[in-house]
Amino acid sequence: MSSQPSPAPEDFLRVQSEPRFTKLRSDYRRFAFPMTALFLVWYLLYVIFAAFVPSFMAIKVVGNVNIGIVWGLLQFVSTFVITSLYVRFANCTLDPEATAIRTDLEDVAAARAARGDADSVEEVRP
Repeated sequence: MSSQPSPAPEDFLRVQSEPRFTKLRSDYRRFAFPMTALFLVWYLLYVIFAAFVPSFMAIKVVGNVNIGIVWGLLQFVSTFVITSLYVRFANCTLDPEATAIRTDLEDVAAARAARGDADSVEEVRP
């Protein structure tokens, strides 16, 4: 159990309407939605080619390794690349701002608790 007081539900609602939280959500969506769409197109093309153009997928690249196998393995590679890109993006862009927002919420809750005003929904910034 944490020794710090928890922010009130009203504090979370207040933060949701703040510009920096809106920007945080926008930054996340600006990364996540295009990357998801790109990966889904990449994967669906693989499935479509495998289903409807098997002669293309059967073209041998090296020995018994064909385009279908290479493309299938690249699906795994692309998953790791996307994950790495997201981790770097989150560490550099999302996490610092989310930490600042969380710290502000905790500071407001601590100030409220120090005043003994647990029911107040006023914004208090040290």
